[in-house]
Amino acid sequence: MRFSLIICTYLRPKVLLKLLGSVNLQTLYPNEILIVDGSINDDTKLELETHKFKNLKYFKVEDRYRGLTKQRNYGISLVSKTTEIICFLDDDTVLRPDYFEVLLSTYDKKLDALAVGGYVTNEVVWEQSEGKNDKSKFYFDDFIRNEPSRFKIRRFLGLLPDVAPGFMPSFSHGRSVSFLPPTGKIYQVEQLMGGVSSFKREVFETLKFSPYFEGYGLYEDADFSLRIAKRGFLYINTGAQLEHHHDVSGRPDQFSYGKMVLRNGWYVWRVKYPSPNLKSRLKWNATALMLTIIRFTNVFNRNPKKSSEAFTETIGRIVGWFSLIFNKPKVES
Repeated sequence: MRFSLIICTYLRPKVLLKLLGSVNLQTLYPNEILIVDGSINDDTKLELETHKFKNLKYFKVEDRYRGLTKQRNYGISLVSKTTEIICFLDDDTVLRPDYFEVLLSTYDKKLDALAVGGYVTNEVVWEQSEGKNDKSKFYFDDFIRNEPSRFKIRRFLGLLPDVAPGFMPSFSHGRSVSFLPPTGKIYQVEQLMGGVSSFKREVFETLKFSPYFEGYGLYEDADFSLRIAKRGFLYINTGAQLEHHHDVSGRPDQFSYGKMVLRNGWYVWRVKYPSPNLKSRLKWNATALMLTIIRFTNVFNRNPKKSSEAFTETIGRIVGWFSLIFNKPKVES
């Protein structure tokens, strides 16, 4: 199965080299690696010129193609015609040696798969469940992890998701795929993390990453995978493992981020549910309010930097929320 790897990057040359080093160790190596660089300097290009990687092609994009979704669509347009699977990785990930081998084996096991995601191992601590029922914990498939405080509050308020991780409830605000345990199993989902994903080439014959999600593109992966889920099946292979280190460089300011949390969150909700009923609308807004209040409580952090970030993001969320009253995003059909 021939596959291409697209890595979109922005001002992260050292981080990118670490990822490419882990790609070099793969038991199954990409037929081509496309680096789509949106950087405003030549540091990444110069680093790659001093480190040779097999099958690598470098492209530095102009301003009109800069931004995650634009860079991804740009990369897709350059993929070899013989490619069957197109993989995406965030530039701040590091792969286990068998990542691609396990990931691509999913397409042989699940013949109906249009897309398959990998599994991030370094963000959540999971343990084997002992069968106890502790409401401060989250249980799934004989594994247990700590329940985040926001979900504990949602339980108390009757706002917990009523679907499995990786699926969107009728009022959105579901559990992400990070709530799937490291069982080594393959789970059906309807949302993937874009930075650890793969797709059959045929998907891009009729779909592309939405131009609505310009710049940083928060939730652009949810939008894209929800659209695919209307046509076929998506899976997470928890055996295809990697680490995600969330490098802070190249990210937007906290105000813009907070605003995107509300506006982009509303957008992807309406991709799945164009006409939600009154109960779902009330629950969406109640959950958005609760999460905004929780973020505001971080203003009282003793670390001045984190306190300032929390305040700025809270203002962004409030502005984004009220903007939905007067200027809702137009959701693509």
